[in-house]
Amino acid sequence: MNSLDLGVIGNCNIAALVDSRATIVWGCFPRLDGDAVFHGLLNGSRPPSPAPPGDGAFSIELVDQFHSEQAYLPNSAILCTTLHDHHGGTAEVMDFAPRFALYERMYRPPMIVRRIRPVQGRPRMLVRLRPGFESGGLAPQITRGSNHLRYVSPAQTLRLTTNAPVSYVIEERPFALDRPMDMLLGSDESLQAGVETTARDLFERTLDHWRSWVRSLSIPFEWQDAVIRAAITLKLCNFEETGAIVAALTTSIPEAPDSQRNWDYRLCWLRDAYFVIHALNRLGVTRTMEDYLRFINDAVEDATGGELRPVYGITRDSSIDETLIPHLAGYRGFGPVRVGNQAHLQVQNDVYGSVVLASTHAFFDRRLTQPGNAPQFEQLERLGHRAVAVFDKPDAGPWELRTIASVHTFSAVMCWAACDRLAKIARHIGLSDRATYWRREADRLHTIICERAWNPDLGSFVSTFGGDAMDATLLLLHEVDFLNAGDPRFAATVNAVADNLRTGDFLFRYVGEDDFGRPATAFIICVFWYIDALAALGRRDEARELFENVLARRNALGLLSEDIDPSSGELWGNFPQTYSMVGLINCAMRLSRTWEEAF
Repeated sequence: MNSLDLGVIGNCNIAALVDSRATIVWGCFPRLDGDAVFHGLLNGSRPPSPAPPGDGAFSIELVDQFHSEQAYLPNSAILCTTLHDHHGGTAEVMDFAPRFALYERMYRPPMIVRRIRPVQGRPRMLVRLRPGFESGGLAPQITRGSNHLRYVSPAQTLRLTTNAPVSYVIEERPFALDRPMDMLLGSDESLQAGVETTARDLFERTLDHWRSWVRSLSIPFEWQDAVIRAAITLKLCNFEETGAIVAALTTSIPEAPDSQRNWDYRLCWLRDAYFVIHALNRLGVTRTMEDYLRFINDAVEDATGGELRPVYGITRDSSIDETLIPHLAGYRGFGPVRVGNQAHLQVQNDVYGSVVLASTHAFFDRRLTQPGNAPQFEQLERLGHRAVAVFDKPDAGPWELRTIASVHTFSAVMCWAACDRLAKIARHIGLSDRATYWRREADRLHTIICERAWNPDLGSFVSTFGGDAMDATLLLLHEVDFLNAGDPRFAATVNAVADNLRTGDFLFRYVGEDDFGRPATAFIICVFWYIDALAALGRRDEARELFENVLARRNALGLLSEDIDPSSGELWGNFPQTYSMVGLINCAMRLSRTWEEAF
């Protein structure tokens, strides 16, 4: 049965998910939002039915295999799976996607490399390579050469080049693993050197690249391994060609069984921008941060009349309408499988504040090669005017409700944040008249929001103007500087959110019914918001204890998805989730002892 006990490999162009038995169960070509030629993760059957055949997967297994173990090579995105059989045989599979500097640019081809070597005994190995084009709707034509196989479709061709017996691979016949073997799967191009020489060179250069990248990170003294793994995972969600950072690397892993909450997250949400930029800034990953800001700025330039979409494709493609893939059963059989996301058509008024908040870094961070300037400020002002116009208008809200519109407090607060940051930017670049204008607008919005989003009967801010329900975004009122940490209204709101939404160590987004009923799992980022709020309130011991508990719920490789069952600890939702990894990084940075305090 499928689970999210998965590792991720990638190179900021493609990515793949590898299960604990060394099977690639998810992977898109020729880029991370492309055709899911490896789609086995989404072609399961409902338990307790047996799993279907391994179509849409790339497995390497031992005959009579009984056990496996898995770990990343330290400070890298190279995943090592060790397989054991019942006869004392052991083999090691090293998986990675090549990534390193070459000819003054980053070499990141659409390629997966699998290096296999015997460790003990003479194990017998079976390889099953079953890609399916059009997400499994089109079987490939297979042609062969002396040391390669070509999987051909009208849209693209994948080539496996290997020093393993090609006939055994194509016939799925076991053979003795009596020497190291390599498998390179990627574009239909011949290698310029031998298979082993090429694989070894790609491995060594990729390992050196990742370890050099990690050495450049700013990390806290505590929880270093967790932060490093989260940082690498965040980087793997970056489509480096355009600077976009996707919400996750998968589509349609449901938020809960039979919930129908199955969405495509291989897209870039502007709402994530502030929190992602904040994490990248804290890590010192300035080039990725600057590229992401450039992607956002390009989206702003595209905006007609200052109106932004909440979500974009990784090339700013706005043609991302939601469609169904009927021939895939879904994760564990819990369909539907969707490609595209209809949220791009929704009205979500918080996007204006999210973009201004993220873009503020460009005006204050002296490390950036392309700092903010007056023309960029004028672009952001257009967003500010739009924020003022819509701050008290109904929208789908931060949780993207499909048939319910309200004036959401979070959307209004983010519109206020747009005005607040524009005032600060204007003052910083010497535009005193614009600073005065935006400060006046920010103060006006702040007064209205406090009047309409505060519920005096509950003694708390609430999710919607004039409402009485809670949602987890209220935990961010201090994070975005809407309330001071010492404001009693902030403490009261944090307590009210916890009372209403917390179950065990986690928090739900909200508990009321929506288009799909009541949520059944907790949204992982919410607990990180809660931890940050506790720390802001001076409840650091409580925050640290909860943070440790949450870290213990990561999968075996230190990764998190979008959602979690608070009772069982089982992970659900798209994977790995950028928001969750960003939340982990930001909390660790906030809670850790300083390096000066450590010795």
